[in-house]
Amino acid sequence: MPAATKDTVLASAVDLARRAAEEVAGQADLVGEHLGLVVEGERLVSHRFATTQKGYRGWRWTVTVARPPRGRKPSVCEVELLPGDDAVLAPAWVPWADRVKPGDLGPGDVLPYQVDDERLEHGYEATGDADSDAVAMFELGLGRERVLSRRGRSMAAERWYTGDHGPTAPHAVAASAPCSSCAFLLLMAGSLRTEFGVCANEWSPDDGRVVSMDHGCGAHSQTDVEAQPSEWPAPPPGDELEVVQEPTAEEPTAEEPAAQEPAAEDPAAQVPAGE
Repeated sequence: MPAATKDTVLASAVDLARRAAEEVAGQADLVGEHLGLVVEGERLVSHRFATTQKGYRGWRWTVTVARPPRGRKPSVCEVELLPGDDAVLAPAWVPWADRVKPGDLGPGDVLPYQVDDERLEHGYEATGDADSDAVAMFELGLGRERVLSRRGRSMAAERWYTGDHGPTAPHAVAASAPCSSCAFLLLMAGSLRTEFGVCANEWSPDDGRVVSMDHGCGAHSQTDVEAQPSEWPAPPPGDELEVVQEPTAEEPTAEEPAAQEPAAEDPAAQVPAGE
């Protein structure tokens, strides 16, 4: 199909297109310079104008004009504000149920019910009759309506093992012993008990969390800190002080015998001879 030729009457209808854009914009100063035109088809042309409106960088006022065969007066078909190649656009809209991520759920938030969740399966043999299944659940006490499927258990195990509580976490790499030998490890029930447990040590950064058997931390029940050397300097050899106890006056020492008192004088020796 041959390309449409440029219509001279429509190409010259710049002023008509500008007035139409200003009327839709509400203010004449929101319509900027003429940026050219695009031939849309036979006797159909779109004029483009820049916009000065804040928040619409790269957008264009697009005014489409046309004329009937053998008509000499152009008419305005539509006026639109359309994005250009460098326009700032909002991200594609994603439903809330698909946009929410783990950790986004806050107090009062409720996730939508998923009928076909690949992570879950029926906890009993369903009959296919919703009313009968509901009665069986209530009257017979068959337990939970849905339980984890094999796919759900696999996804949880992979998430836990590769996360912050698996063997590659910084705490586990620096630990000297794994959680499997720690007294504070509570084993899980079911098929995951051989790979995971729950930490019950209040001093551990993993307290109350699911950890892998080969995870670890510095609060292991069997580990201890190494004795560090004293920061006080050791005394030089041969510099020990010898304590000598001074003797008391009442108790003479073994080296010095006690002084003997002088003997009493004999009175007979003092009498002169012949008396």
